Amino acid sequence: MNWKLVVRGVVGVLGVVSSSFVMAETGVSDSTILVGQSVPLSGPSQELGSEMKLGIQLYFDQVNSQGGINGRKLELKVLDDGYEPERTAANTRQLIGKEGVFSLLGFVGTPTSVAALQVSNPAKVPFVGAFTGADALRAPFNRYVFNIRASYAEECERIVEQFTSLNVKRIAVFFQNDGFGKAVLSGVERAMEKRGLQVINSTAIERNSLNVAPAAKAIAAVRPDMVIMAVPYKPSAAFINAIRGEGAAPQFYTVSFVGPQALAKELGPNGAGVGISQVMPFPWSINAPIVREYQKLLQGKAEPSYVSLEGFIAAKVFVEGVKRAGKDLTREKLIGAMEGMHSYDTGGYAVSFGPNDHNGSKFVELTVLRRDGKIMR
Repeated sequence: MNWKLVVRGVVGVLGVVSSSFVMAETGVSDSTILVGQSVPLSGPSQELGSEMKLGIQLYFDQVNSQGGINGRKLELKVLDDGYEPERTAANTRQLIGKEGVFSLLGFVGTPTSVAALQVSNPAKVPFVGAFTGADALRAPFNRYVFNIRASYAEECERIVEQFTSLNVKRIAVFFQNDGFGKAVLSGVERAMEKRGLQVINSTAIERNSLNVAPAAKAIAAVRPDMVIMAVPYKPSAAFINAIRGEGAAPQFYTVSFVGPQALAKELGPNGAGVGISQVMPFPWSINAPIVREYQKLLQGKAEPSYVSLEGFIAAKVFVEGVKRAGKDLTREKLIGAMEGMHSYDTGGYAVSFGPNDHNGSKFVELTVLRRDGKIMR
């Protein structure tokens, strides 16, 4: 036996195995793709986290039932952050380090997402489909961040454009004292300045607080025609009830982050007339193919909602990127594949990315709550 040839053969095999091991991407095996998510599953914003998780898992389950992607099943590892940035940062470190996820998907909130990016950016981990419209995820350009929804600035522009055209000019802002609230306040101020107007009062509340009485008194005192709110559903509802208790009756409008169904539930009949800007298709529409697909898979599990639909669409866009990246999946190939998604139609909701533009959509429409809690376009 020629032992030299045997040794060379063994070394060659080991070299191939070693090379394959080195080339394998974190979070990707022959059978799975591990994806990480940190969302509030407890605290005042827990319904937002639960709904985003539901929508993503709904689509992942559908893909897995059809064999996955190139034989790999999608696994979603979810951690609770209570909508607290410090916990989100710790969760992100755990997801990237201990859990070894391939990508991050569907985080909820501005301050939480900003905290996550401080961990994920240095690790060069893709951060896809966060439930926030803040400029902090859009400017300056970040090649690891892909936004699937319109920005808060675009929502604010649409609201201010609509109501100033109806001669509503005395506008106040009730906002959360963090990145989310300040992003909306800035968006309203820019939209007002564009029309030669100014916000007549802006009063803040701390994150995860329901102490709305001081803000209600301060804003009621200036007698606004409209109050634009930038807080989650629980403080929004508490504020609306409190300011009405002060004898003021402005038009109330809030941005998509509020969680429309959760707000309707909190307000009950008192929600009649409260407006909400939306950045996703109408979840009860039978016209959009993406909504029909979502409704079919959701049936018997939960009621349709804007938030779970957003999670569903975020998951679908992510999966399309993974498919386009090919069998030898890496984070860099995912980024390149998503940057090549020009006018990708999910089924009535299109997203477009490019090498220097990771903001997928500008879609915004205005809705209003009815007395029965239903949402009207």
